[in-house]
Amino acid sequence: MDKILVHGGQSLSGSVRVSGSKNSALPILAACLLTKEPCIIRQVPDLSDVHYMLQILSHLGAEVERASGTVTVRAENIKSVAPYEIVRKMRASVCVLGPLLGREKEATVSLPGGCVIGDRPIDLHLRGFEALGAAVRVECGNVKVFAAKLKGETINLRGKFGSTVLGTDNIMMAAALAEGVTIIEGAAAEPEVVDLANFLNAMGAKIEGAGTRRIVIEGVAELHGAEHSVIPDRIEAGTFMVAAAIAGTRVTLRRVVPDHLKAVSEALIQAGYGIETSRDTLTVVGNGKPKPLELLTEPYPSFPTDMQAQMCALLSEGEGISVITESIFPQRFMHVSELKRMGAQITLEGASAVIKGVERLSGAPVMASDLRASAALVLAGLRASGVTEVNRVYHIDRGYESIDDKLNGLGAQIERVKV
Repeated sequence: MDKILVHGGQSLSGSVRVSGSKNSALPILAACLLTKEPCIIRQVPDLSDVHYMLQILSHLGAEVERASGTVTVRAENIKSVAPYEIVRKMRASVCVLGPLLGREKEATVSLPGGCVIGDRPIDLHLRGFEALGAAVRVECGNVKVFAAKLKGETINLRGKFGSTVLGTDNIMMAAALAEGVTIIEGAAAEPEVVDLANFLNAMGAKIEGAGTRRIVIEGVAELHGAEHSVIPDRIEAGTFMVAAAIAGTRVTLRRVVPDHLKAVSEALIQAGYGIETSRDTLTVVGNGKPKPLELLTEPYPSFPTDMQAQMCALLSEGEGISVITESIFPQRFMHVSELKRMGAQITLEGASAVIKGVERLSGAPVMASDLRASAALVLAGLRASGVTEVNRVYHIDRGYESIDDKLNGLGAQIERVKV
């Protein structure tokens, strides 16, 4: 097990290249199961979650080759059962349900378990499968779905805390091979959903409306192989934007889609930072302490829940009092207690974090509780006095490709050491 030591006080400048999106790569790799023909996926990030997905595909019978960010999947003969021992480490493994059901008309996938940021059930996925004509059983910790055939239907995937991204992905993949037309109302509109839809269309699917709340899928008899490049990771990009605000003078992000980052850019502009964009770059110009903000996390295109922890780290050394309200995962504040160990003054009031800015945080031993919390603690350590010791960094390796090396390339002083 590794830990990360962040030596605070170093100024960041220069440029950094953003990796491919984790939340796009995982369902796109799963979608390769929909065809017997080879699929070539480029810009696949080197992450532990991606490694787990490739293991799952291999277990299901696919041939998988990986070289320099490119993955080739040949799923000529596949099984339809994914047991607990191979899915337990990653909740996103449920996205193999849709392609297995679509191609094999049956699937058995073990439930991957809970999540530290709160309950994230898959009931909307299962409701969608049932609407397509599948029978669904949950028994002995496994989800079993099967159907003689799938038939298009109108499905509403709007949930209590907004639309479900993985649920939208799953239903799109299953419906691509269903008979007739499927309409998803209340669909997730995230760029990652659009990326998956673009890949499915490259395979021969007929999908319209991705990126809106209404997606129309006309089923086809079969899909073929395709090549695709994964979009840049907007959450990694947002994390480096906040790093630049915390400790940077002028930092440029390369290979980004600025439109995907509008909500984060607007928040940083309100906090007093300069943002410059071109077609595929974005530059953050430092300007000292952030002004106070009031932020509400909501589904895309609003401010993303996956950037909430990082903004908590930034505003902990800000001016005045800021408030961040979490409308998607109300329990997603595990990082607050660790930031308080570093001297942050944060009070939780229901689903809101009330942050009173302090002059400077102090380095301390802290514990990462989840992926984005771990990133927030690393960012907090960039400007803190002394050394911040971030433990359980296997969380950060799930979603950030070489974050320590990338930050060091901007001028940070970060060590990764074996425990």
